[in-house]
Amino acid sequence: MTDELESAAFYKTLLESTHAIPWKIDWESMRFAYIGPQIEKLLGWSADSWCSANDWAERMHPEDRDWVVNFCISQSKEGVDHEADYRALCADGSYLWIRDVVHVVRNEAGAVDSLVGFMFDISERKKIEDKLVHLQQELKELSFKDGLTGVANRRMLDSVLDKQWSHARRSSQPLSVIIFDIDYFKQYNDHFGHIQGDDCLRQVARTLSQGVTRHNDFFARYGGEEFMLILPETDAAAAAKVAERCRSLIFKLQLPHPISPASPVVTVSQGVGTITPQPSDSLKAFIDAVDKNLYRAKQSGRNKIVNG
Repeated sequence: MTDELESAAFYKTLLESTHAIPWKIDWESMRFAYIGPQIEKLLGWSADSWCSANDWAERMHPEDRDWVVNFCISQSKEGVDHEADYRALCADGSYLWIRDVVHVVRNEAGAVDSLVGFMFDISERKKIEDKLVHLQQELKELSFKDGLTGVANRRMLDSVLDKQWSHARRSSQPLSVIIFDIDYFKQYNDHFGHIQGDDCLRQVARTLSQGVTRHNDFFARYGGEEFMLILPETDAAAAAKVAERCRSLIFKLQLPHPISPASPVVTVSQGVGTITPQPSDSLKAFIDAVDKNLYRAKQSGRNKIVNG
């Protein structure tokens, strides 16, 4: 008998010296048969305040409570060991992230007798996970962002263009595209230098991005001094108005360009195209056609808009 008492005392000391918090719930009564005293240090609630499973549920973040309780009950009824992460309410009103690891104990008849498990404080792990998610999102955004101008890059542009082309074809809706080219930009760079040239690109990109007026419009750097504006569900007349608005916005910038044959200030040439794509149509052929309109705008004196 003495050995049994010593053994029980040993295991009790072992359980209560760990950072994990051991507990046991009687399945029939749904009352705590035991919970480690470490719970008070972690959450601020004394061990004797954990009377029933209801105390456990009530001391859970409202956004987590329903799914965690329903999940744990269903798994326990099936006799399946399980674990769940949730935010546990502290006595001071704050929350800590907890991972509950649950083992289902059956009696000789095979019915659920009790639940035993450990609670682990995973708050620091969650903070690290949240930081990693945030960093991954930042990296994702950076991978789709042009490093110089801050607008979307060609990689993102190609992806969005493919999706909008497919959507337009499925929905039989018009798709319009505007390609912009800064007039005589090489001469601008040669005259002012690359630092001011880069600043010009940034200002033009920021200004042209104001052509995005709806949530599904999309603006990106196409390459070099060229940019593209994608206008889903936009007919030719509406696209022409957007192009004129963009031309006016660039003119209002009044960026000096003293050696441009087109204007004493920075201007852009624009190729505009609209299509309601059919199964036989090609996205590449459409973009080539818009690019040809841009070429015509440049050939006809620049600072022009050519629609097709």
